This record gives sequence, structure tokens and C-alpha cells, in this order.
Amino acid sequence: MPDYNRIKMMDLPLEYQTHKGEIDAAMQAVLQRGDFIKGESVKQFEKAFANYLGVSNVVSCGNGTDALQLALMALGIGENDEVILPAFSYVAAIEAVSLLKAKPVLVDVDMKYFQIDTDNLKQKITSQTKAIIAVHLFGQCADIDVLADIAKQHHLYLIEDCAQSIGTTYSGKHLGTFGAIACTSFFPTKNLSCYGDGGALYTNDDDLAKKVRMLAAHGQSEKYRHHIVGVNSRLDSLHAALLNVKLNYLEKYLARKKEIVTLYKEQLDSLQDIQLPLIYRTVNHSWHQFTILVQHGKRDELRKYLKDHGIDSMVYYPLVLNQQEAYKHIVGYCPNSDSLIDKVLSLPIQPYLKNHEVSYICEIIHEFYGG
Repeated sequence: MPDYNRIKMMDLPLEYQTHKGEIDAAMQAVLQRGDFIKGESVKQFEKAFANYLGVSNVVSCGNGTDALQLALMALGIGENDEVILPAFSYVAAIEAVSLLKAKPVLVDVDMKYFQIDTDNLKQKITSQTKAIIAVHLFGQCADIDVLADIAKQHHLYLIEDCAQSIGTTYSGKHLGTFGAIACTSFFPTKNLSCYGDGGALYTNDDDLAKKVRMLAAHGQSEKYRHHIVGVNSRLDSLHAALLNVKLNYLEKYLARKKEIVTLYKEQLDSLQDIQLPLIYRTVNHSWHQFTILVQHGKRDELRKYLKDHGIDSMVYYPLVLNQQEAYKHIVGYCPNSDSLIDKVLSLPIQPYLKNHEVSYICEIIHEFYGG
């Protein structure tokens, strides 16, 4: 067996070393200016990111969860309002809804793309429903045309959670541009990330963007003029400086991820015991994760086998949202989500992965199945 170092899900030190000169220069510029809060690099990033996405407004904030809360606040979602969201997802969306004393309504996901099931969703709409949160999981795209039509028909706000889908386009348009407002995260593992917490909201609604910007700045329209009750949520200038550097390389790294996906599919396609991820129609997938389904109850065995051979993997996610202790009171059985939590396994797909490392991962998976 080749003497490989551990193959990681992410290699942030290598990323830093690759762009060290540019990153250090960008950080030094902030340090020299001393504009650590709402500095020049923040303005530059919001403008550059808006240009990349093709939207009118980007409002940066402290993290992706703050972005979701700010979106709900700006849309007037509050106590007893119902907000529909997928049961198979990270906890951030249900957390933001709950913090505002609104009522989370869980909807199952489909088994093909792992996205919110629009047929199940239609059954959950009531007179109290105010919004839908579409979580574009793993870099895939939710059924956004249908979701937009449902939202329009029932006069609901559509919020797109793009924390895992930066760089994904549907019919040539970036995700996050189909609903009322979109939210994203720049957590270090994301396709576009900073070295700490960071987030943003984006929308083509100028009035909504203005309200979000006020809410994120203690509810003030100008310094010491507080018109509404807000919060304090800012993207620091040092993080923005890093994001300005990394945004220039985003498309290059997304292209590399697609090359890795091709290798995985070529080398794992013959295995009947796993289901490889599928791509939703007319979607340019950004591959935040490469998530397979491991059949016959062998997911944990395969994960241990990979680990024993120096290969990291992750389970996103081990529990349905209302199986979490904090949300057990939320009623709703979602059988597809319940099935997925025992089958999903994400393999390394970071852009610094080498071809021979991908082949080694595939070799070990074949070996596990006796090939």
C-alpha cells in the first residue's frame, strides 16, 4: 500500500501557503490603514461579490446564521409565524426561526438530490405560513422554479440558504437570485471562505437591503440614530481582505472540483453498493460536498475503513432536525430524511486534492467491497 499522508476533507494551511503573498499583503493593508470595522476591504468585497453574483445589493455580516436571522427580521417574520424548511439540513435555519419565536415547519427531502420535497411542502402550507427557506444542500440546487411558483401563488417569502452553494448556477443564474433574499456563510470549509466566521445577504430589492443593513448595525441608519431594534453583526475588515483575494480564485477551484467529481464517477460508477450524487437539471453544480449514499447499513463500516487507511470523511448530517434534543418538540415524521442520516457519507473534494489521491480513495472503497 502506498505511503500516503492523511487525506483531509480540507487543507487550509496548504491553501494559505499557496496564496501567502497575496493574503499577507491584503492583511497588511488593513493593518496599515487600521480600519478594522466597516473598512475599505469590506466595501470592496461587497461590491465585488455583488458583481460576481449579478445582484444589486450585498450586505455582509458576522456569519451565516446571523444572515438567516437578519433575513427573517427584515421580512417581518416573528412570533407564531410559520416558516417551512427542510428536515435534513444543518441546524442554522431552524435555529434562526426559533430564536425569533416563529414556528419551524419541517418538510421531507427527496432521495435523489436531498433537496426540499416540493410536493410535501405544498401540504404543509397554512394561513400562518409566511416564508419558505430553501437550503441548497451540498452545492446542489433545490427545485427553485417550483419553489418560486409556490411562494408567488401563496404570497410567501422565499429565502435561499446558499451557504453550501456559492458558485452554483441554475439556467445560467446564480442561486440566491430567485427568491426575496439569499443568505450565505464564509465559514472556513465553504467554497468561498474566510479564516473565521463571516456571512452575507444578497437581494435585488434595494429597500430590503437597506433594512438589513440597518438591522445588522444596531438598527441605525446613521451613527447614533437607531430607528429599529437591531443586532450587531459585521464582517471584519481582515476577513473581507482575505475574501477579496479568494474570490479571484473561486471559479478556478470550482473547475478543479468538477475534475475531481469526474474522477470519482469514472472510478466508482461500477459499484452497486453506493449511490453517487446526481446533478439536478440545468444546474452548474459547485460541489461543496461529494456525498454518496452507502447501502445495506455499511456506512459506518466504510467510514472506519477509510479512516484506517488515512482518509477523512464526514457525515452530513447524523440526525434529522427534530431528532435533535433542542427541537424534539417539533412534530413531523420525514421518512426520506430518516433514511438518509444512516446512508450519507461525504468524501474529500477539496481543490488541492491530487488525482492520485482520488484514485487511492476509490481503490480503498473498491477494496472494502472486495474488489
